[in-house]
Amino acid sequence: MNTILLFSTGILVVVTLLPLWRHEAWWVRSLDFPRLQFFCVALLLLLVETALLDFSQINAWLLFIPGIGCLVYHGWWILPYTRWFKAEVRSTGRSDAHPSVRIMTANVLMTNRNAEAFRELVREMAPDVLVTLESNAWWQSQLDLLDSDYPFTIKCPLENLYGMHVYARFPLKDSQIKYLVEPDVPSMHTLLRLPSGDDIRMHFLHPAPPSPTENEASSERDAELIVVAKSVAETDAPVIVTGDLNDVAWSETTRLFRKISGLRDPRVGRGMLNTFHAGYWFIRWPLDHVFHSDHFCLVDLRRLRRFGSDHFAILTELALVPGNEAEVNGLEADRADVAWANTKVDRHEVSKSDVPKPESH
Repeated sequence: MNTILLFSTGILVVVTLLPLWRHEAWWVRSLDFPRLQFFCVALLLLLVETALLDFSQINAWLLFIPGIGCLVYHGWWILPYTRWFKAEVRSTGRSDAHPSVRIMTANVLMTNRNAEAFRELVREMAPDVLVTLESNAWWQSQLDLLDSDYPFTIKCPLENLYGMHVYARFPLKDSQIKYLVEPDVPSMHTLLRLPSGDDIRMHFLHPAPPSPTENEASSERDAELIVVAKSVAETDAPVIVTGDLNDVAWSETTRLFRKISGLRDPRVGRGMLNTFHAGYWFIRWPLDHVFHSDHFCLVDLRRLRRFGSDHFAILTELALVPGNEAEVNGLEADRADVAWANTKVDRHEVSKSDVPKPESH
């Protein structure tokens, strides 16, 4: 039994320490994802050790103490995405005094054919802006049935798992589709005009993940996130960035994106809202995100029911609240963060000037 415990503790320590190495290989960066699972394994291992080990022996403590370290370390990463942490974004109720926007972000899974269940979910949730990822020409034909409710669109059907569509109730201005880092991975950029006359700068992203079947390293994904972060950091306008970022909320890269951009994560202090994998409850993590500028308070944030995809959709409603900027909490970049961000972007021929900057006229 001691041999089994020693082996299990050793594996846990290795998978805990490896992500500290900022190597961008997929087999290192993928270990950022299952922090919650590693936390649960560490807790279970400690409970077994407590029941079986003789703590009068030094060998027992040599097993137990590393397990405690792993538990605390993984807990530190996931704690902000629980209700025991202070919310980063203030909540507010629905009010006619503040214009709001309701966004539904959904990776529909290109091979999923349960379009009617998805359309029913859209009708039920009634978002002002619908963002779909992995939507190809077949999905476009199904989504176009919503055109009477969503007359303003941006469409980029692709057959490579990176198609993207935006359907909006309100006017979209200066919309552009860009291939910022990879020639077959698009992003969308637009200005949404609310009925109140307020304009919101919106960016929709779906970078490719680090994996043995996609990119062997996270470099491309990281560069796209950081170059958008650098761009939005320069505007005083309301900003929303959403999409399937193929990165977990608690990773160093996502935290770097938040630091450089100055955008806020409404998940913080409210829950993980794990969106992938919809089919397996024991391997889920938050891959689909909404980040926003200080101009907003949160009205609603929820994960929606399954509709046939391997992702859950996420619904976010944000209210524009004047003077809210001084009341929010978030992450701030230091010199080391800025230098690291510059290193990520400099590896690719992309700069913040390549990111469209839709502005009010």
